[in-house]
Formats: sequence, C-alpha cells, structure tokens
Amino acid sequence: MCGIIGIIAKGMVAPGLLEGLRRLEYRGYDSAGIATLVDGRIECRRAEGKLANLARRLDHQPVQGVIGIGHTRWATHGLPTETNAHPIATSRVALVHNGIIENFQALRRELEGLSYTFRTDTDTEAVAILATHFLELGLSPKDAVARTLSRLEGAFALAFLFAGEHDLLIGARRGSPLAIGYGDGEMFLGSDAL
Repeated sequence: MCGIIGIIAKGMVAPGLLEGLRRLEYRGYDSAGIATLVDGRIECRRAEGKLANLARRLDHQPVQGVIGIGHTRWATHGLPTETNAHPIATSRVALVHNGIIENFQALRRELEGLSYTFRTDTDTEAVAILATHFLELGLSPKDAVARTLSRLEGAFALAFLFAGEHDLLIGARRGSPLAIGYGDGEMFLGSDAL
C-alpha cells in the first residue's frame, strides 16, 4: 500500500517530507521519492528500495523548496524501479498517487494518440499527462485537476504539485484515505494523520 505526503511551509520542506515518509514506512514499499519546486521548476529525487537510499540521494543531490510532495510506492503497475517510482512528473505537474486507476490503459492510448510520450509503466503517469494536457489547453490547475478527476475510474488518493505555483498543492480522493492538516504557517496532506 503506497503512502503520500504533501507540505507547504515557510521553510525548506525536504526534511519534513523525508520524515513523513519514514512515518509511512509501515505501509510497505519498494521505492520512494519527493518533488519540490525550485525557482518555479519541479525537481524530483527518487530511489529504488529503502528510504535510506532516497536519503543518500538527497545528501548528494539536495533539493530546496517550500512546497513539495513525497511518496512510498508499492508497485501495482510497472516494475519496482527508480523510473517507475513516484513522484511522476511532466514539466508542468508532479503527482503522487495511492490506489489504482482502472482505466489507465485507455487513457494512455488516448494520450499517445495526441502525441504524448510515456516513460513509465505506471497508471499514475496517465493521470499526470492527462492533467498536463488540460493545463496545455489553458485550464487553471484547479480546473485541470477537476477535468482529470472526471475521467478517472478506480479508488485513489492523489496529490498534485504544479510548476510555477509556490503556494498550491491539490489533494483529491475517491475511496482512499487522505488527511489534511495545518500548523503555524504550514499545511500538510497525507495518507495518514502524521
């Protein structure tokens, strides 16, 4: 079972994302990753295996940012590799996902027909590319997510991070848990109340 976390804060979020993922380890996982915004661009760090591998990657390739998402993945679609690890990102959106998108193959075929290229074997990538498609049509992030959700079949929890949007995380759920919390100058979302 995957675990997801999102943080918006006044300070750097990478340490908090990693700590949140540690608290979700009990759910089981085969890979992990985080994404933050750096100068408006999405920066991802992912690793196969244990969180210690991701922590080492972050020691060697740190990321800044006051907004970010994180994920521990238990593979359901695609092998447990770094390529298939979440977050899944395009140049416009990064996404973490818990659950199963039952119609992802049909969505993938539709998007490939529109000349989008897929790099992973995950159902999550179809969601990220679909949201990107709606952004490219001129929809706002909120409207792009709403349109994307209307096309999805299955049970899921999702967290979206958008390039250029330093104060916006969008969480959505259908049949899977997603908790939202707030603190002094910070907001959180996660698979569990952390």
